[in-house]
Amino acid sequence: MEKPSVEQVQSVINTLYSNPDPHSKEKASEWLGNLQRSMHAWEIADNLLMMNINIETTYFAAQTMRTKIQYCISELQHHQYESLKDSIINHLSNLHSISQPVVTQLCLALADLAVQMPQWTDVVSSLYQRFGSSLESLPILLEILTVLPEEVDSHHLRVGANRREGVLNDLRGSANTTLYLLSTCLEKCPASEKIRVKIFRCAGSWILLGAFPPIEIANSKLLSTTFEILSNPTSNVSDTLHEAAADFICNALYTSEDIAKHQPLAEALFKQVMLLPPAYEAAINEEDFDRSLNLCRVFTEMGESFLEQIVHTPGKSLGDLQTLNFLLTCVQHNQYEIAEVTFNFWYRLSESIFKLQNENQVAIFKPYFEKLIAALSLHCRMEPDHEGIPGDDNEFGEFRERVADLIKDCVFIVGSTSCFQQMYLSLVNQSSQSWEISEAILFVMATIARSVSLDSELVSQFLPVLLNLPTNVHIAVKYTSIRVIGELAEWIEKHPDFIDPLMQFLLTSVQTHGLSSICASAIESICLSCHKEMGRHFDVLAQVVAATDSLSISGEATLGMIKGVSKILEGVTADKVTDGFRRLCSTQVNALSQIVNAQGTSPDPTLWLDRLAAVFRFTEHKVEEGKAHPCQEVIEEVWPIISSVCDKYQMDNRIIERCCRCIRFAIRCIGKSARNLLTPLVPQMVRIYEAHRHSCFLYLASILVDEYGDEQVCIPGLLEMTKAMSLQTLQLLSGAQGLVNHPDTIDDLYRLSSRCLQKFPLMFLQCNIAVPAIQCAIAASTLQHREANASVMKFLKEMIHAGTKNTKNHHDCVNLVHQILSTHGQELTKGLINACAGGIPTYMVPEVADVIWELLCFSKQDALDWVGQALHSLPTQAAPGHIVATREQLQQFHQSISSARSQNAVWKAAKVFSRLFM
Repeated sequence: MEKPSVEQVQSVINTLYSNPDPHSKEKASEWLGNLQRSMHAWEIADNLLMMNINIETTYFAAQTMRTKIQYCISELQHHQYESLKDSIINHLSNLHSISQPVVTQLCLALADLAVQMPQWTDVVSSLYQRFGSSLESLPILLEILTVLPEEVDSHHLRVGANRREGVLNDLRGSANTTLYLLSTCLEKCPASEKIRVKIFRCAGSWILLGAFPPIEIANSKLLSTTFEILSNPTSNVSDTLHEAAADFICNALYTSEDIAKHQPLAEALFKQVMLLPPAYEAAINEEDFDRSLNLCRVFTEMGESFLEQIVHTPGKSLGDLQTLNFLLTCVQHNQYEIAEVTFNFWYRLSESIFKLQNENQVAIFKPYFEKLIAALSLHCRMEPDHEGIPGDDNEFGEFRERVADLIKDCVFIVGSTSCFQQMYLSLVNQSSQSWEISEAILFVMATIARSVSLDSELVSQFLPVLLNLPTNVHIAVKYTSIRVIGELAEWIEKHPDFIDPLMQFLLTSVQTHGLSSICASAIESICLSCHKEMGRHFDVLAQVVAATDSLSISGEATLGMIKGVSKILEGVTADKVTDGFRRLCSTQVNALSQIVNAQGTSPDPTLWLDRLAAVFRFTEHKVEEGKAHPCQEVIEEVWPIISSVCDKYQMDNRIIERCCRCIRFAIRCIGKSARNLLTPLVPQMVRIYEAHRHSCFLYLASILVDEYGDEQVCIPGLLEMTKAMSLQTLQLLSGAQGLVNHPDTIDDLYRLSSRCLQKFPLMFLQCNIAVPAIQCAIAASTLQHREANASVMKFLKEMIHAGTKNTKNHHDCVNLVHQILSTHGQELTKGLINACAGGIPTYMVPEVADVIWELLCFSKQDALDWVGQALHSLPTQAAPGHIVATREQLQQFHQSISSARSQNAVWKAAKVFSRLFM
């Protein structure tokens, strides 16, 4: 990109913001993106900031400056950092009153520069000297000090653990200065809300560093003023200030969770928070949602911070159970959004209680969880004027599902059967008979039904209530009742007398618009749990499957029902399996046949392919060795149709993926009996793959290798298939940006190659595709796509492992692996070390460590020599004064690898090493 003029940039920005034409806006956005990636962006942004033409242009310049510093600081020489810093500071001084978003971007840019600029020492003091001398510049100072601690841990800044820790230590050393500044500002600006908000936000950012002296902060004016604001009537405190104060206290509570380091702060916070309930009650009385929400966040954070004390020393000091009462009051708020704030606390509390395995502790907390579930039940009520079934595609529906998850996690404290009984009694005893109350109770019962005792007689009393619901009952009540029936499937399996009346109820209800999908889901659950008893219902259920579209059953529920009805075939005789399997396939096959034979524009076949795949996937039947699978005949009948779909839609990747999925499940369904399909299938796969490179064929090929790779008669054909498809794939990946642009193909290619190494390692290593595959894998070792990189590492691991596992060709495999590593071992190890040294995110490093461990197992001394040379070639200094990794740290990593006695030890060493570069 040639350097544009400032006028040209301004014109494009005006187009982006002012031109009504979407196409022009898109072109402008693309052009500006290219500008930001160019070297010219530094100078252009600086000039635009000096000119301050208008808000849009200046913001673009500030955002560009921040982005360049975040991602492209290496484009500058180290001696340019100082002038860049001075330029940003000058821009802040000149533009502090123009726009807060502009100031924020510039402050972030300056903070990011400070993290990456080791020659800038004593950052806080220098900023204090520059911006702390006047009230006019004070907001800038507070803004920079707010974002600075946050940016240290930004994953966008790849400065490494050493530099990160160095900056944090500098900031911790400046904590007293910062605390003094914040306290002084509070005293000098008692009437400026804008300054006070910035003070609390800055304090919240710094307290997370854990650097403020605990006693001083506990006794500070800053803390007492914050609680005064939280306790004040709403009319005296703005929403913004109240929220900022709450944020600061929440951060302080989070920090105080480490009681050993921050006990004075923890005790001071506890004492003050215990005085806030009257303020919460006042907020409720005034119907002030925002203030109630802020105080709820404070109560919740205190509960989470002192969770260990609540669980292990309930009722004592920081473990005061009054905290639970505060949180229950929040759950009982009439707005469910406030109740939801507390959910993570209740989950963590229930998890901690579960780990204790102490009945006495459970008894202490049981009353609180009983109140919690009762309150949640109230929140789950729909509006009385709601029409139709309960929806899960809106905020309230999503909230109900989160309630269900919470109840499932904590109901063991109350006891599932006991809770179910209490809900049942509430259901039958409610006097008002309001449908929304009944539905909410049934919703909770559906949530816990799976964990009700299978011997419970209560369910025998409850199910007739559902079966005899009035015909005019609200459809939502009937909907949730059907959901309860589905959730009770395991209980129904133990009480088969209920199957017939329940099936009659469901088969009648499935014809009701709005209930068809939930009925299908309930039928699925009963079929899966009670399949041995469901043979007599197969015929009518097969008819329902064929009529799912006319019954308006959703696609997801249809697939679920196919799964359930297919499961019934597991318990019938072989001859009935064939007939039943054919019936389930026929509707889909007929539809696909019509599509294949259609002239002109053809309908989309994916719906029918998905349903056919579901029949194949979920039909299981054990076959005695030597006997044909009862489904083989049907699959061979179906194959020509699937093959025709593949040919007709061979250019459409989405449809081809569905075809491959269908074939995969067909092969898995009948296993070795599908051998007859290999002859027509493999040539077609290779032919279409050569033309269109659909990576799903690579995945399907790996399934074939997995299924037939241990049969000698099949190996030559499978190897030829692998060679043909791998050659095409490696050509694709060798192009410009081939590895980056085709991660799914890499994933599927190396899954296939790994399966070959598992099934016939010697023949694969001897073939002409093995070495190119290894070279490509080495090149892909720093690919930052999780699945693709994992498949590459698994392949490399399997390749090395072929030389250590005991097979009939063990000696030949050992020699081949030795030959490969003697040529490529150093290059391979360098790729692995580069991957660990910032090439990939730390969470992906364990897979790389697996390969290093495999190298150590195969030839330890060679592996250590290769690691040593790879470490020696690593750059250890990003800039003068910025040491990424010391020689001692590199040596420590090498020593950890050398002394590792387990795979876990290598994992740990690699993760510690990786953090030095991230």
